[in-house]
Amino acid sequence: MTICRPTSASIEPRRFDVAENLLFLDISTPSRNPDHTSTAWSSARLRPISGPLKGVVRRVKLSIIIPAYNEEATIAEILRRVQAVQLEGIQKEILVVDDASADRTASIASSAGIRVIRHEHNKGKGGAVKTGIASTTGDIVLIQDADLEYDPRDYTAVIQPIVSGAAVAVMGSRFLTNRLAFWGKNRSPYFIHYLGNKTIVTITNLLYGQSFTDYEGCYKAFSRSLLKQIEITANGFEFDNELMCKIFRNRATVMEVPIHYQPRSYANGKKITWRHGLIMLRTIVKWRLLSVDRVAVQETRSAVA
Repeated sequence: MTICRPTSASIEPRRFDVAENLLFLDISTPSRNPDHTSTAWSSARLRPISGPLKGVVRRVKLSIIIPAYNEEATIAEILRRVQAVQLEGIQKEILVVDDASADRTASIASSAGIRVIRHEHNKGKGGAVKTGIASTTGDIVLIQDADLEYDPRDYTAVIQPIVSGAAVAVMGSRFLTNRLAFWGKNRSPYFIHYLGNKTIVTITNLLYGQSFTDYEGCYKAFSRSLLKQIEITANGFEFDNELMCKIFRNRATVMEVPIHYQPRSYANGKKITWRHGLIMLRTIVKWRLLSVDRVAVQETRSAVA
């Protein structure tokens, strides 16, 4: 497992030809990388800010999956922000999966010209994400919440390691650069949530031999060729935990990049509670103990796997 974290130094992704870009190859083919050599990535080369992805082959397609449940107050604005993001050389595919909302979430998204899939019954956030993965065709898959807690201008930082071939999975961390304060005028009201996050981080790192800083941030991106090989049983908020645990068990290269975060209150629609945290912890322990199907994870320095 190669674990790398970025600094603020800039990067100029090198131009590569379609023939060597594994976006257009199947990583399940062992001959692509028979020695299973993992890719190292200098932690001083990634720029964790938005901007153009120079040198990217223009056939790269990014699927942005937005699971939504009763988000009529924010769905129009988050879609505006997602559509406004310019990613040079990247084709965006945006899909809203409405998880049986009781409000106008689906109709607002549809009126914005966005493709919407609506569940007849609520399946949970993980269930919505799974529907999105099965219904999109992008080479890279990115998860976007339907609220305004996260900034789509961070997309470049999140997907760049995959585009460049440095990783097959990327997690956005709220804690790499942000320093929360629990006192003073600008203190965070979510001290219990912070403790819960730190507990999840500590246990995951201990059980899976990692040293990441945040597993519960919304922004995560994956190469589709990796996702299509991993079966996820969870349908709730613990979906991310099961997915990352199985990726760790398969020793795929994962990177973490800093992202911006502006938490909302329960009055404004925040849904996750301490009960979900307990389910996440159970999921983390469960997939350390149970057997996990091995997948053909293959990576190179110059391609998206």
